[in-house]
Amino acid sequence: MIKGKYLCVYCGASERVNPQYYKAAEDFGKLIATNGFNMVYGGGRFGLMGRVSNAVIANGGHVIGITTHQLDNREGVQDGLDQVFVVDTMHTRKHQMAQQADAFVIMPGGFGTLDEFFEIFTWRQLNIHQKPIILANIDGYWDPLVSLFHHIINEDFARKEHEQFLHIESTLEGVIETAKKLLG
Repeated sequence: MIKGKYLCVYCGASERVNPQYYKAAEDFGKLIATNGFNMVYGGGRFGLMGRVSNAVIANGGHVIGITTHQLDNREGVQDGLDQVFVVDTMHTRKHQMAQQADAFVIMPGGFGTLDEFFEIFTWRQLNIHQKPIILANIDGYWDPLVSLFHHIINEDFARKEHEQFLHIESTLEGVIETAKKLLG
């Protein structure tokens, strides 16, 4: 693994979304690299996943991709990655991504992104890790999730102090500044 701080980026692989999200992914990849961060992610070449990783690489950052045999056979892996790991299960994939990461950034995505977010947040709740989790609420994409998050806490299904585990940022620059502040 190349030295430096690694942001684990969770995001969608859909090729059918509003182009504003593709642009945000490209802009975020550039910000990751130009601010001295590297990236670990699911290794995909489609959707936001492909665009953010391409932008990190194009701007001199390093990228680790972790995928499964099933996804590799179906979708293939992004070209130009510094390291690629192909593992047997989604659980192993998510575990390896978490191990490589210094912080987690949740960009817009679908059910897979939600799965990754809920698992990594639950692991933080259970003190399995103490790494920052940053929600990139681009153009209000995650507003319904943020409302649900507060509802869960307000209804006492989670503790009030768990709010501090999630850092919500509405701009990509805010995500980077929060990562810098929290990672030192």
